[in-house]
Amino acid sequence: MSTDPDACLPGPLKDFVFDLHDSARRSMLPAEQVPLYNGTFRELSSKYFATGPWPSPKAISDECGGDPLFLALYRELTHRHLHSVTRPQVQDRIDGWHVYRNLFDLILAEANGEGDRQHGDGLFILPEWAFDILHEFVYQFQGFCQFRTGTYAHVAKSADGGKQPPSHVTESLEALSKNRDAWAVETVLFYLHRLIAVGTQTEGPKKVSVAFRYLALFASVSLSRLECLLGDYRASLAALNPVFATGPGTSIELGEETKTPEEAVTAVFQARLSLAYHCGVSYLMLRRYKDAAKMLGNICAFMQRGFKTGQLRKLAGSDQFSKLYDRMTALLAIITHVCPTEGLIDDGVARAVRDKHGHQLSKIEAGEEGYEDLFIFACPKFVSPAVPDYGQATSPGGFSAGSSGQDAHKFQVKQFMNEMSVQQTLRKLRSYMKLYTSIGVGKLAAFNDMGEDEFLPLLLCYKHKFIQLEQSGDAGEGALEGKLGTALDLHYYISDDMVHVDEAEKQRRFENYFMAQIVQNNEILKDVEAISTEG
Repeated sequence: MSTDPDACLPGPLKDFVFDLHDSARRSMLPAEQVPLYNGTFRELSSKYFATGPWPSPKAISDECGGDPLFLALYRELTHRHLHSVTRPQVQDRIDGWHVYRNLFDLILAEANGEGDRQHGDGLFILPEWAFDILHEFVYQFQGFCQFRTGTYAHVAKSADGGKQPPSHVTESLEALSKNRDAWAVETVLFYLHRLIAVGTQTEGPKKVSVAFRYLALFASVSLSRLECLLGDYRASLAALNPVFATGPGTSIELGEETKTPEEAVTAVFQARLSLAYHCGVSYLMLRRYKDAAKMLGNICAFMQRGFKTGQLRKLAGSDQFSKLYDRMTALLAIITHVCPTEGLIDDGVARAVRDKHGHQLSKIEAGEEGYEDLFIFACPKFVSPAVPDYGQATSPGGFSAGSSGQDAHKFQVKQFMNEMSVQQTLRKLRSYMKLYTSIGVGKLAAFNDMGEDEFLPLLLCYKHKFIQLEQSGDAGEGALEGKLGTALDLHYYISDDMVHVDEAEKQRRFENYFMAQIVQNNEILKDVEAISTEG
């Protein structure tokens, strides 16, 4: 369909735009907006715009009275659709940057009371819509960084090899060099932080509207994801403070329903999934293994139930859920192998981890490599926000000079493997100590193929490595906060050249056994009821 403003637009499209504007700026009723955003938009997209763009904002401006903020929301919505059905080129990516800048500038102006009031006194967008906007914003930033790195590397490799790169690659490099400020990380961070600030303020004469509260919460989730992609794991966890905040002024009222910030985020499954995955990765990289196991184990248990009942297949983006589930079970395989996690993850999830990755973990036990493959499969696609010197791309040696983008991913993998090499040695030490209540230092050192002088620091290192922050579960506790504890399942001390080992007392938990039997019984009953008894 043509994007010409004078083109003949389908009647259902005009009705959709008018109704969506009315639900966002006048009636502001969730019951009206839900079928429009989650149903009608997808139906119109598949019927009229399955492989192409929607009409331009200018073409439909009469249906919303030329409301600038709504036109910016419409432009983002249709640009996101175009990104999903076509392979974006360099200009599409740069245009996307301007789409989001314009939208966020108008949203921030509206939040500060500087918006155009003639089109409505306020703004309402669904939580799902708010999350989709911010999730796509970080996704397109990540895609642009990868595209920039790939384009530079392609040109630089060709130059180093004395070859001429394809014309479309050269044109892309030229467009990138002319738009160095596009998707600048400091501006991306600025918008996310400003959206959080305006949506979480509790002081002032005017109450913050629900739309800005949701935008702030999902900006926190998206900021956590962004910091994780950049390799700043402490900042990734700190970004989630507004989500776990409690106290006066933090709850969100939508109609007659009141939710805490955490409940509001959890209600949007895609946001809950993004939060759990990136939070789990951050905990893993910060050696907070028990918190990582709890975070990833809980979401995997929820997804297991959702896959069985079919609930998750009804949600948008369900084709990606199973892929992310597999990545999280790979992370759990690593965590459960380096840290005792008994009682931290559901039995069903533990079985899934053993079934999927048991063979790989047994290879690691035998001394072969395996951690790296698991982590590369499971980790996010880390990016470097650094803008390369495009002028060097066509010079000899330009590939090595601008390879920081490619090195970002390799660097995080290397950091992880440095830690795992130590953990492998410590795991071997733990396996020997669990066999004894007391053993001579020299004997234990010999089992580990070390001299006593070299072995004593390793014993201290083992205790140090497993002293970690662990969340207590208190209300209002931030993701970065916690109390110091140990993840070890045994206690040991040295006295007179003897290592005395006292295995931690195991809590006998019967509820898991009974719950598993109840589930199994229900499955048997379903099978029995399904049997036809008619002759």
